Amino acid sequence: MKKNRILVVDDDHAMRLALSESLESCGYDIVAAENGREALELFKMGKFDLVVTDMKMPGMTGIEVLRGVKELSPEIPVILITAYGTVGTAVEAMKEGAAEFIMKPFSLDDLEAVVKHVLNTFTKKPLQKQENLQPAQQIITKDQKFISIIEMLKNVAKSKSSIMIQGESGTGKELLAKYIHRHSNRRNQPFVAINCAAIPHNLLESEMFGYEKGAFTGASQRKLGKFELAHTGTLLLDEVSEMETHLQAKLLRVIQESEVDRLGGNAPIPVDVRIIATTNIHLPAAIENKTFRSDLYYRLNVIPVKIPPLRERNGDILYLTDHFLEKFAGERGRKKPLLSDQAATLLKTYHFPGNVRELENIIERAVLMTDGSTISPESLCLEPREGEETARTSGSSPDSPSGRDVTPLNSIKTLKNVEKTLICETLNQVDGNKTKAAKLLGISVRTLWNKVNEYGMADAKSG
Repeated sequence: MKKNRILVVDDDHAMRLALSESLESCGYDIVAAENGREALELFKMGKFDLVVTDMKMPGMTGIEVLRGVKELSPEIPVILITAYGTVGTAVEAMKEGAAEFIMKPFSLDDLEAVVKHVLNTFTKKPLQKQENLQPAQQIITKDQKFISIIEMLKNVAKSKSSIMIQGESGTGKELLAKYIHRHSNRRNQPFVAINCAAIPHNLLESEMFGYEKGAFTGASQRKLGKFELAHTGTLLLDEVSEMETHLQAKLLRVIQESEVDRLGGNAPIPVDVRIIATTNIHLPAAIENKTFRSDLYYRLNVIPVKIPPLRERNGDILYLTDHFLEKFAGERGRKKPLLSDQAATLLKTYHFPGNVRELENIIERAVLMTDGSTISPESLCLEPREGEETARTSGSSPDSPSGRDVTPLNSIKTLKNVEKTLICETLNQVDGNKTKAAKLLGISVRTLWNKVNEYGMADAKSG
């Protein structure tokens, strides 16, 4: 695996050596410079994933190094090292694009934690180069209604107006948000996402707004919030409807004032962020139920977008299926299997409660479980609709709609056997890794554990 390459800049020989040796011990490839001019020359000649520079240096300061790096490669993050007396200058540098700063004195653990956080946060590939790949390789559709939505978003992408994307789970809301960012004037700036449903409510505030060192027990290092990380770029508030009302009030203030208050901070910090919000519920109903603020809704819903579910984009079902068959067969070095007519019919009549994400999981699982060259209905392992299983197992006539739908399945009387076999074979394919198996099966890890226990497979990797 290729090591991250870091340029270390410090005029103090002992500090430069200590930084280099410490980061090398963490597994990074280090190049060191003793002043800013040497650093920028090295930066021009080589490829780096990160720059770590002292703030106070003779000749060229750390801020000047930051500006030089940003002129050459705006996407490469820069960490500043500062002493206590220059904290105010460091904050100003953050506004100019610094990714983070570390205050002296600091430990190796502090240094490693900040470097790791910044490398994980900032993309290593220049965003402007991704433009040529989009949207064809990510937003795959031939549905005219959906195409019209995409074209509309391309037209409004260059404005700063907030956009609210509503759609069921798995419809591709985040893909659309990234598409908007790529076509905006901010495409070379950060795209930062925060899932309001995935983060515990008591941690969401600090994740969004950041905190100062000592702001609360355990706050051993200052942390930038998502708003600051997204400064000059785009912030995606995924599933914003899951945010508690007291946080909604704070979010509203940030949007109105264009400034954020870190927890434990002394002064507000200006931020310039374009907000895209997503939700899988009907927010006017949440407003009526007093779980979502109407004033925040109107701030976020300047440009409303509603993504149609997959079941309303019938022409996309087999179109996407073909794409996923090619994708997953290619990943396994296999020839793309064919989709049988019966399997195609089953897919076209399936209701897809999980939309495109569910279809992707179904096809990945089918490719994994298929030994031959054709995907059969059994390989799809689709869940019957409520009430449908009884009709299928009651010997319904082939002339009835339900009978026609399930004729290829040769009755579902062995549904549990099929399920058990599928779980066993999937666990075998991933060497017993239940997290990977759950992903392939399209279920949660907890559900998989319950099934493993139900079928008495708890002590055997293969079942």
